[in-house]
This record gives sequence, structure tokens and C-alpha cells, in this order.
Amino acid sequence: MDDGKPLFVQIAIQVEASVLDGSLAEGERAPSTNELSSFHRINPATAARGINLLVDRGILVKRRGLGMFVADGARQLLRAERQQRFTDHFISPMLDEARAIGLSPEDVVDLISTTTHTPTDHDRMKEQAQ
Repeated sequence: MDDGKPLFVQIAIQVEASVLDGSLAEGERAPSTNELSSFHRINPATAARGINLLVDRGILVKRRGLGMFVADGARQLLRAERQQRFTDHFISPMLDEARAIGLSPEDVVDLISTTTHTPTDHDRMKEQAQ
């Protein structure tokens, strides 16, 4: 953990990723702040801040005396948030640029469908790790 983001944000992102990839299912108990702090060797208050970000967004729910659990609908909520961010950060600017150079949305779709993905170093490292 060290990508320039605060540790508590990294904790939240890590738990989000587990919900999105299904390794942490809806209704399942999430790691406790003590488990997270011990695993990452961070202060429990820092882990709690990350978990509380997810509680505030409705991704995790507190069950008194039992811990934190993944909320029903959390995966879909995260997917919807990610889709909105993707649209805001990539699709909208791309369509704005396309309009500026005279491309229609259909032209953009055609360009996307005929463009092949060139593997990046990140893609190659990910494949090697598997």
C-alpha cells in the first residue's frame, strides 16, 4: 500500500475491489478494523476511517455486536458509481473532442470497434502474476 493516496482511502479502495470482484460477497462479514490494521500494520483508527467511508456510502453496514457486513446491492452500487466516473472522466471528454474534430458518435463507435488493444507494461505484469 503506497500509491500516494491516504492510507484510509487505500483501505476503502481495497475493500471496494473485493466487493466488485466478488471475493467479498453481499451479506458477508467485511474485515474488521483490527484485522485490517494488523494486516497492513497501520493504526486501527486509520483502518476505521477507511471502513467508515464505505459505511457512509452504503457499501458496508454495521451490525451491532457482529461487525461490518457488505450491504445488499453494494456491488451494483459500486458498479454504477464506477460507470458514472468512467463516463465523466473518459467518455464525455472523448465525445467532446470527437465533436471538435467533426466525428459523430457513430464514428467514435467505429473507431473503438476497429482499434485493437496494445498491451501495456501493466497488462503484461498482470498476466505474469497469474
